[in-house]
Amino acid sequence: MKLSKSAGGAVLNQDKVLVVNQNHNSWSLPKGHIDPGEDALTAARREIKEESGISELTFIKELGNYERHKIGKHGEGDEIRELKHITMFLFKTDQQELKPEDPDNPEARWVDIHEVSKLLTHKKDKEFFESVKAELN
Repeated sequence: MKLSKSAGGAVLNQDKVLVVNQNHNSWSLPKGHIDPGEDALTAARREIKEESGISELTFIKELGNYERHKIGKHGEGDEIRELKHITMFLFKTDQQELKPEDPDNPEARWVDIHEVSKLLTHKKDKEFFESVKAELN
């Protein structure tokens, strides 16, 4: 099994949280692979910018780590050949306009903090978000 390292963030704008779409079929907090030579925080900032267009980020704190399998093709089930180790950070921004740069992540939305878990596709993403939600205010 392939083990990959990813980083991303919960991005707050007032009481809204940034949620992004992958491949038109799944929703998650913005995150992605850590490139060679990058640290997790740098990768998180880059992935957020690529997946949403948001570049004006104020770092608040690290939220923690979790592991999950990659989401399967068509947004269904798990791709068990890859296990992702994900490091998540908390950011704030005043930027409103969302303009994803990555064609594989075609849509980004500001979602009310209490609605985020309903939208997230992967069970482990939902569990992680629920475990840190109280820290986001």
